[in-house]
Amino acid sequence: MMGKRLVLLLSCMLLGGCAEVNLLAFGAKSAIGGGPPPPTTSASPNYKVGKPYQVAGQWYYPQEDFSYDETGIASWYGPGFHAKLTANGEVFDQNTITAAHKTLQMPSIARVTNLENGRSIIVRINDRGPFVNGRIIDLSRRSAQLLGMEGKGTARVRVQVLAEESMALAGKVKPDSSGDEPKLAQAAPRGGVEAESLPPPPGANARTSVPELASSAPAGSKRGMTPEAVDRELATQEVKSVPVRPTNIYIQAGAFSRHDNASRLAERLTPVGKARIQEAYIQGKPVFRVRLGPLASVEDADRLLEAVVASGQQDARVVVD
Repeated sequence: MMGKRLVLLLSCMLLGGCAEVNLLAFGAKSAIGGGPPPPTTSASPNYKVGKPYQVAGQWYYPQEDFSYDETGIASWYGPGFHAKLTANGEVFDQNTITAAHKTLQMPSIARVTNLENGRSIIVRINDRGPFVNGRIIDLSRRSAQLLGMEGKGTARVRVQVLAEESMALAGKVKPDSSGDEPKLAQAAPRGGVEAESLPPPPGANARTSVPELASSAPAGSKRGMTPEAVDRELATQEVKSVPVRPTNIYIQAGAFSRHDNASRLAERLTPVGKARIQEAYIQGKPVFRVRLGPLASVEDADRLLEAVVASGQQDARVVVD
């Protein structure tokens, strides 16, 4: 229901046919903690993809991906960043239902489901991060509260970009070369992982290719579209409860369409730990995933991921399955 309402809202904004006062009628739930909302007079929100960038020696490669659907470990951020600018030029408010992602287009709309308790909400991604290996998304404090993970600090989650809502929010603005990421490079190095291009999951659209220049244009360039309006709508949502099954944490070092390539990587990982090859099918084609685990805790996963990355598998990541 919330997703459909967002589509309607964003469509109205793009067409300029709905007044913002209609949205205000929904009202906004009170935020918990953190003081008053930060001022927005200095903010200049942009639609942004960005060039490759480097943080703490690690390279990241932003790209538009409206079919993104991944599992992993979520963290949250708030007090130390409240009222500071986000990566796409907004003023961060820890009391809004937003999140940060390392590579997805900004802003975009995603559903985040806590795989530990079944709580599920829709968030707006408007920042970069978290810049810690083994974390898939960084949630605002309010998002963490709604998902029931504020006290714990981390949670196993599934993150799904809502394509229709995200495309409507993006408004298909024309890309330009402004708004570069920090420490960008024209030819950023790739890690040493042997990887192959695999088909998207069943029912997903193929990834949209991204131009070399950063995709950045005013987020309010379409009449009436504002991040604040979307945030007010998200604030009215009810936390959805979905059934979840027990999950395990793994380190995925690579995924291949050929078993022999997966076997070679598994053998190279022997000094680090016992790697297993898991076969899956995507659109009827076999995929061979090289994984280590299962692991008992997030802390164990962090330690093993560090060792796998140190062995040369720079694109290794934590997955929940």
